[in-house]
Amino acid sequence: MIQTIFSAGLPVDEKLLIQKNSIRGHGGGGRLCVVTGTHGDELEGQYVCYLLSEFLQRNIDKIHGTIDIYPALNPLGIDSITRGFPGFDLDMNRIFPGAENKSLSDSAAFQIIDDIKSADFAIDIHASNIFLRELPQARINVNTADSLVRYAEMLNIDLVWVHPAATVLESTLAHSLNSLGVKTIVVEMGVGMRITPEYGVRLFDGILNLMKNVGIYTGEVGGAISKPRIVDGDGVAFVNAEKSGVFLPEKSYGNHLDEGDVIGRIVSPLTGATLSVAKALQPGLLMTIRAYPIVYEGSLLARIVKD
Repeated sequence: MIQTIFSAGLPVDEKLLIQKNSIRGHGGGGRLCVVTGTHGDELEGQYVCYLLSEFLQRNIDKIHGTIDIYPALNPLGIDSITRGFPGFDLDMNRIFPGAENKSLSDSAAFQIIDDIKSADFAIDIHASNIFLRELPQARINVNTADSLVRYAEMLNIDLVWVHPAATVLESTLAHSLNSLGVKTIVVEMGVGMRITPEYGVRLFDGILNLMKNVGIYTGEVGGAISKPRIVDGDGVAFVNAEKSGVFLPEKSYGNHLDEGDVIGRIVSPLTGATLSVAKALQPGLLMTIRAYPIVYEGSLLARIVKD
């Protein structure tokens, strides 16, 4: 059932509509919300929403509870290929929990929270931005790790990255929902402005697996579910550019690196010189790699999960 959770008039007889597909099965079970599209340049979640909507409607007899799918919390951003909320120069994921009857963006955020706050679980799907490629991972505040990690382990992802509390902004959707008692897991994967189908299928299987484990889904899960690696804040090393130039990667995310392995080179198209060689300073798993080639001194080139 398609439902509108927020509607507002726009110039030139247009409307801002934030909608969900509410799929309701038999009685019992709980309520899971799958949300994405908070940033208009993050499209990986669109494919996951399609897979879930199509599959669950064909298998409604195996659903015990409610699955609400929100493919576009920031539809204006998606329509205009803009990361933030167009016209307001703001990041949609920095205004929660919002406020009723204030600005357009505040009111939208308020209604989103109001609609989800009675759920048992929420999966908040993000892609990386256009600059980086990421392995499928959950990102969890250390303060909620005790309640969330065991559910994140069901999602068929590569990593669960437990962040220090200081790095988690209180104005995010996930923080607001967790504060209200909705077990909310942020999943990040792939790259901005693109869809990585194999990652979408993996997360789709993982969400089914979570639903089965908590009693919302009674059918089968298609693929084997992989066990993620749990990483704390000190378990990830950052590799930053030492020079400005064009970054040419020599490793792909998901590769295992030995100490001293070359991750990529920064070169000058003008002089033909190699300006800098980015190397792994310790062995580990390459979880993030630069996707956009133009870099400046200090730009993030890679993240490595330490062995």
